[in-house]
Amino acid sequence: MTGTALAGAYVADVLVGDPRRLHPVAGFGQLAAGLEARAYAPRRRRGIAYAGTLVAGAGLAGELLARAGDRAGIGRSPALALFTWVALGGRSLTRTAVRLADHVDEGELAEARRLLPSLCGRDPDALDGDGLSRAALESVAENTSDAVVGALLWGALAGPGGVLAYRAANTLDAMVGHRSPRYERFGWAAARLDDALGWPGARAGAGLTVLCAGAARGRTWRVLRRDGRKHPSPNAGRMEAAFAGALGLRLGGPLAYDGRVELRPSLGDGPGMRAPNHTDIRRANRLSSRVGAAALAASAAARSLR
Repeated sequence: MTGTALAGAYVADVLVGDPRRLHPVAGFGQLAAGLEARAYAPRRRRGIAYAGTLVAGAGLAGELLARAGDRAGIGRSPALALFTWVALGGRSLTRTAVRLADHVDEGELAEARRLLPSLCGRDPDALDGDGLSRAALESVAENTSDAVVGALLWGALAGPGGVLAYRAANTLDAMVGHRSPRYERFGWAAARLDDALGWPGARAGAGLTVLCAGAARGRTWRVLRRDGRKHPSPNAGRMEAAFAGALGLRLGGPLAYDGRVELRPSLGDGPGMRAPNHTDIRRANRLSSRVGAAALAASAAARSLR
């Protein structure tokens, strides 16, 4: 029944997307923000307690609700399907990326810049059309792991509690895990926890990207092996390198977060590789959809072997 629950969640995300009202992740974010206001201090210990309490609490809540389903005679599958649907974000990711591509295509860069924060935390103001396209494409690559592969994998391996704990860690990383003066110490635990829980999904996602790359499979594997570890993130680099190889693109380069300029290593350098433009966002979306479908099949198979 686990495979059926995961498939139901995946289909719901593809057809419906995120719940339009009363989204549980938004509610969790409000809870986390309220707790941060009370618990914040620029110390790692305080951040460890904050992140640990929220992630463990989310996992425990998921497990208790699944057990309640067992006691009611409906089993754990409905809880797994619901929580995995909540954790998935593939439809929202690709739809937002396409809207940004449309704005760039039509020369509406101000609209594209306003949309970019829905995909990633980069400073959009100085980005031209190609810079916005690169940022969106890199976000599609990274979030194929975070918002699709990882959710399915944790649902298969750890059930309702596992998928909620994974989504909680991912949400906290987005809220407090970035390197700003306020969160450098307090957000350290959230960032490291997200890295740890995202590790299996990123490797599985990169491997599935190789398998889904078709004629570019060999190039994808070479770029992944050569460039995947260059990225400062232990997880994002694997997916971005795999997408770069599969799509024949050169990713990485300068970017800015919270006014801080960073020079990211180039992923996908070599003959025939080029910088991305807005037309490549749709290609990345199609690749993301293939990887998501492969992740569903792999996750259902992994669960059946347990």
